[in-house]
Amino acid sequence: MPVLKRPQGARTIEVPARHIPVLGEAEVLVVGGGPAGLGAAIGAAEAGADVILVERHGYLGGNATAALVMPFTSYHTQRPAPQRAGAATLCPTDHGPGEPAIGGVLQRLVHRLVQEGGAIAPAANNGYVVPFDPEIFKLVTLKLLDEAGVKFLFHAFATDVLNGDRDRGVLFETKSGPGIIKAQVMIDCTGDGDIAARAGARYEVGREDDGLVEPMTLMFLMAEFEREKFEEYVEEHPEEWYGVHGLWDLIRQATVDGELNLPREDILLFGTIHQSQVAVNSTRVTKVLGTDVWDLTYAEYEGRRQLREVARFLQRYVPGFARSYVVQSGFSTGVRESRRITGEYKLTEEDVLQARKFEDVIARGPYPIDIHHPKGKGTTMKRLPPDEAYDIPLRCLLPKGVDNLLVAGRCISGSYEAHASYRVMPISIATGQGAGVCAALAARERIKPGAVNAGEVQTELLRQGANLGRLNSHGTRQKPA
Repeated sequence: MPVLKRPQGARTIEVPARHIPVLGEAEVLVVGGGPAGLGAAIGAAEAGADVILVERHGYLGGNATAALVMPFTSYHTQRPAPQRAGAATLCPTDHGPGEPAIGGVLQRLVHRLVQEGGAIAPAANNGYVVPFDPEIFKLVTLKLLDEAGVKFLFHAFATDVLNGDRDRGVLFETKSGPGIIKAQVMIDCTGDGDIAARAGARYEVGREDDGLVEPMTLMFLMAEFEREKFEEYVEEHPEEWYGVHGLWDLIRQATVDGELNLPREDILLFGTIHQSQVAVNSTRVTKVLGTDVWDLTYAEYEGRRQLREVARFLQRYVPGFARSYVVQSGFSTGVRESRRITGEYKLTEEDVLQARKFEDVIARGPYPIDIHHPKGKGTTMKRLPPDEAYDIPLRCLLPKGVDNLLVAGRCISGSYEAHASYRVMPISIATGQGAGVCAALAARERIKPGAVNAGEVQTELLRQGANLGRLNSHGTRQKPA
């Protein structure tokens, strides 16, 4: 394998000190333009802050665009309505109609995507997921930032943080050289908690017993998919398909034939807004960490090896795929899990499964605990009670021992099990919006984010259309002592 091997030992070279220019200044700096970063930037700007968002790619969306992680998972509460085996929907439909648990920036984004012809609106017959076109997603999110008055910089990779009394900001490496953007308050929306870790925040990684994280996945799109032929096959072989999962008999046959060695237990397909395209979520790279460059390099290599094998299996064995081909793969492998920053509160599995409520709620999550086995085959799904969602408290966004910084998205404070629910994109947008509002209020009042009154954050979130459950009609509560 041509992948560069990890060096042994700790050989280092001293480099000269650098004088680094200041590229810009803002009240709130958002690092990362993925789902959490979009929520944070728009939330902070609408709360009145001067905001700069910095993204390492040349477009917005993060995993939604760079890794082709689509569709949006359901952000509605669930009502049990088991689907019969063999229903070829290509969208999850194993729960009945429920109520949206997330509003605000997410709902506006979905509305604009649908308006621009870039998404299918949530409906009972698609399990309330939202298939979207990643290219239209890039355009719509640019418009939303522009309308909110957010300044942004692309092609800048965050490498360090300044968080002193005099200078606060983040160091970026760019094609134009290094640069610093200063800010009163910073929001880490990198997904991996890069900025918080650099600032000295404590964090956890993986399972408690062995430290392993959920596997990475390289997603890809197949074009010239003949949906009717696939649906006819499923109708004739109902035991072969359930919702978006299946093809077990065909997988077994291909394995016996020596054509397939699938690291996961089934094939997972998602419909898109285009009838002749389907998204494939079936590669699984285990025992790798998204904050390790050697692991990331190997994951890209192994993910594309698996992609070729899965695509060939679909073409040769599965009706409807004979003429299909890979039209696009993720520009980078999708990372489900890396650092979980230790915050003022740690969300637990019990909090999720009991749909626990908190006085300082700033976002809600209705998605089940969805754990892809860290060692290979197997997926564990644990659902919330019917018609319920859990609260995410503001304290999960406040790193312990680090001032002037919030985290949002999948790196917020929580257990391994809780993370397997709140890591999804709709919830990441919601925690981003909560972090953005808190950061804006902290900058306005010139106080630390941890000193901001949670009731004031809730009031502004409700004004922005966020869904805070019981607070929607009963007003806000004060931050607990």
